[in-house]
Amino acid sequence: MKKLLSLLLFTVLVQVIPAHADTSRDKIIVVAHTEESGLTLSQDQVRNLFMGASVGRTLHPAVLPPNNRTRSLFNTKVVGMSESRVQSYWAQMKFTGRRSSPLQVSNEADMLRYLSNTPDSVGYLTADTEIPGELTIIYSTD
Repeated sequence: MKKLLSLLLFTVLVQVIPAHADTSRDKIIVVAHTEESGLTLSQDQVRNLFMGASVGRTLHPAVLPPNNRTRSLFNTKVVGMSESRVQSYWAQMKFTGRRSSPLQVSNEADMLRYLSNTPDSVGYLTADTEIPGELTIIYSTD
């Protein structure tokens, strides 16, 4: 009976713990190459910036390609939309000529390179990414 109870408890823990574990690979940081080292943005401001609206600052967003895990996390946790809804939004904006989508880079390494070399650029990465000194974290999902 004790073995059965222990096995049952172990099975429940194995199923429950990963669902609640939140690693730094699941947390998103928004990083900017800006002279304002103390700059921070709210989630709404970040969402607006990456969806093409003005946030009162000259920042040029860059995004990762569709089907990228980090992009999916960003869209879900920060923008609050699925990848298909984000793509639909940008298709509509492009079709109507109202806004153009952010610059797309190939992967996280290219994102870091682009941000490091481009003043007033902004992008997103996972929190476990080592950020160079010239970049500033302006938002985090923590």
